[in-house]
Amino acid sequence: MSVITLRLNEEDARIIKEYAAQERRSVSDVIRLAILDRIEDEYDLEAYKQAKAEFEKDPISYSLDEIEQKYGLA
Repeated sequence: MSVITLRLNEEDARIIKEYAAQERRSVSDVIRLAILDRIEDEYDLEAYKQAKAEFEKDPISYSLDEIEQKYGLA
């Protein structure tokens, strides 16, 4: 396990500590989950942008029935 140091002003530290106590989590857990959620959101946004760009190049969509038939899933 590694340690990362985070510098906060007193007000931010107080808010985070109070939130962690309210959620019955450690400050470390609260910060770790918040950062991982943010990273996941950014990856999801990038995947959306790529999928949208691909669709705009070739705007064809298929129904679930068509996909199931095409791949023998029906």
